[in-house]
Amino acid sequence: MKTFKCEYIWLDGYKPEANLRSKTKIISGKEEPSLKNLPLWSYDGSSTQQAAGSSSDCILKPVKVWKDAGRDNGYLVMCEVFNADLTPHKTNNRAKYEDALDFWFGFEQEYVITKNGLPLGFPTEGYPAPQGKYYCGIGTKNAVARDFVEEHLDLCLACGLDITGINAEVMVGQWEFQLLGKTAKAAADDLWLARYLLFRVAEKHGLEIELHPKPVKGDWNGSGMHANFSNEQMRSVGGEEYFKNILKNLDITHQDHIANYGSMNHERLTGLHETQSIDQFSFGVSDRGASIRIPITTVENEWKGYLEDRRPASNACPYLITSKIVETVTEKELAY
Repeated sequence: MKTFKCEYIWLDGYKPEANLRSKTKIISGKEEPSLKNLPLWSYDGSSTQQAAGSSSDCILKPVKVWKDAGRDNGYLVMCEVFNADLTPHKTNNRAKYEDALDFWFGFEQEYVITKNGLPLGFPTEGYPAPQGKYYCGIGTKNAVARDFVEEHLDLCLACGLDITGINAEVMVGQWEFQLLGKTAKAAADDLWLARYLLFRVAEKHGLEIELHPKPVKGDWNGSGMHANFSNEQMRSVGGEEYFKNILKNLDITHQDHIANYGSMNHERLTGLHETQSIDQFSFGVSDRGASIRIPITTVENEWKGYLEDRRPASNACPYLITSKIVETVTEKELAY
């Protein structure tokens, strides 16, 4: 018999954005934990804005499991939240849409590392040098907390996440990691786990992670979570007409997408700092000031490839992002 430490992870009911929650379940057995043998588990939903104290039990149902490389005999268990009668809880965004097995998503998660309310690299009084040299910068004047970022990268890779890159971003103390996921729900699961590991490493170092889309007001870049996406037809068949129809549908549904792309996003989507204004929709080849960037590689490959949705905020829920993109791309108007 072996003893395993299984960290059950879920999303609470706080608004406008849910918070990650977790607790450890000790399981003994001969087989390693998996979706076949992990049990349901309950928790106090009255402490997470998901139930009243008079009827507080909520149920955790495991939906994906990873080996926890940062913990001896540890496993990371992403869960959906269910009511006591085993119907999906109203805060369970993962259960609200069908998975899309042929979709790939490449998330670009920007975040700011802070301490005592200030981004690392900011003095206690005033501001650091204007942004310009920080993006992909090197040297102590331009890059801060690289060891922290590398530790998170190594942990994600060791846990089996398909992290495809990291870089320092435009504002000092701001970083980004890129994550590839295949199928809509699996991509969103992996992004939530990467965030969970980011917060856990920050705990270890006495740091905080800020996902607000405009953490510092003024002439400083905000934080987004660009979503690169494709389905099998986009990758293998393509065609300019097909892509233009997708872009048309994204235009028509722009406000619906914005409503699901994170709170306070209006502070970031101003038309400045590599963004389009929140009340406008645009697209362009290689245009990082557009709502949707069409990669030059997609055009040069006879319109086969992917698109980049630059609208999602850094605090957005990936279940909402993937569900909206899948819904829009697969609208009946696009059928051939």
